[in-house]
Amino acid sequence: MWILFTLLAASMQAVRNACQKELSKEVSVLGVTLARFIYASPLAALYLWALYALTEPAQRPAVPLFSLSFAGFILAASLMQILATALMVVLFKQKNYAIGVGLAKSEAIFAAVLGVLFFASVLSPLGWIGVGVGAIAVFLLSGVRNLTELPVKTVAIGAASGAAFALTSLWIREASLTLGLPFPYGAAWVLLFVISCQTLMLLGYLLLRDHAVLVALWHRPRLTMLTSFFSCIGSLGWFTAMSLESVPLVKTLGQVEVLFTLLISVFWFKEKLKRTDLLGLALVVVAAVLVMWA
Repeated sequence: MWILFTLLAASMQAVRNACQKELSKEVSVLGVTLARFIYASPLAALYLWALYALTEPAQRPAVPLFSLSFAGFILAASLMQILATALMVVLFKQKNYAIGVGLAKSEAIFAAVLGVLFFASVLSPLGWIGVGVGAIAVFLLSGVRNLTELPVKTVAIGAASGAAFALTSLWIREASLTLGLPFPYGAAWVLLFVISCQTLMLLGYLLLRDHAVLVALWHRPRLTMLTSFFSCIGSLGWFTAMSLESVPLVKTLGQVEVLFTLLISVFWFKEKLKRTDLLGLALVVVAAVLVMWA
């Protein structure tokens, strides 16, 4: 089940990123970040309601008790995902679309290291090999041949985005586990709280500081709604997968997103990739297979 939900999340996220890149041509970084959440809360609420409504009363879990630790995980994850998304939008302006997303996928590396060090995650040797292969793929997708040619600014932004996404994922898993609900109810509650929290924070900030961004989104309803829709479905997949399996494994498998990104990059944005980019994408597949075997 976690594999299926991860593949759903990866495909939806690739489409969402494409919508965000298109929107970033006309809207500021914070505006594009808000587009990810602004229409997603009703969808998340509808999904949660449907789960309870379609479950037999005898099997339906009670509404959970929300602790301070749960609230802390939700707030931390919400803030970190806003930062990660904003950095990724900036990254789109540094390199071409496929390579920019490839750099952001360093998330899997950070999730493995931070998860083992601070979140009691456990990885088998085969799992670590998969993460390592994924790291090589990220290096190849950076578009350079050796370390001396690394574009420091682009790599720094990609690494910061990856680390922020990794912390987001780890805190989301902790929040879901804190509720102690059966699959998939815990992930659904976390999804609703995180998206709602992010929407309120960004909306409040922009209402006070930059009304023009909200006007810009209002005048681009189709692209904004599509971004929110694909983001919500993608988050549903990520949150559910991470409630079932450790974050490093989910995020390494999730690197198959780059394959979907390649198709979008070539056929939508008409961008060309070098031979090393194709090798990097092939290694992403190898890393995903290793993780599934692990």
